[in-house]
Amino acid sequence: MRVFRISIAALLIALALPGAAQDRPDPALVEMLRQAASDTSSFADHFDAQVWLTDMSTRLARQVANPQERINILKRVHLEAMRADLAPELVLAVIDVESNFDKYAISVAGARGLMQIMPFWLDEIGRPDDNLIHIGTNLRLGCTILKYYLNMEGGDLKRALGRYNGSLGQRKYPSMVLDKLRLKWYRV
Repeated sequence: MRVFRISIAALLIALALPGAAQDRPDPALVEMLRQAASDTSSFADHFDAQVWLTDMSTRLARQVANPQERINILKRVHLEAMRADLAPELVLAVIDVESNFDKYAISVAGARGLMQIMPFWLDEIGRPDDNLIHIGTNLRLGCTILKYYLNMEGGDLKRALGRYNGSLGQRKYPSMVLDKLRLKWYRV
């Protein structure tokens, strides 16, 4: 059964990549996806991991060209989102709007990394030497903050997103994230 599942995943990769009808998928990417999928700590099983990583990797390819970096980001997003009880696709939409997947992004207000975390949080939690450019640290804090605001707002995603962005009561930011979620990241 495992060979069958891997074959299906390889087929999904081939179908999802641009020009797949003419070309075979990059063997290095196929192998990276296979390895990434073998670490199923936040996935129900290998097959779910392969399907999700393949699908999301294709959607992220224009913004993160390096396949290894792309898979690393996706694995960490999935892990941290699941840890915080958030939909990974929601976290991807937030990152898309906040930093366009630039892990080195720094806003005019000083927010850093993929999820644009303000440096004062590090002092607040007693970890001033942590690096907000580090993907794992950034995602762990960002997902935790977003989940906190979602709970604070009684599950109202628009208000939670407004709090996350510091624009509570305004529609622009929540609408941008929800549009990205609906048009790009939501799995159909």
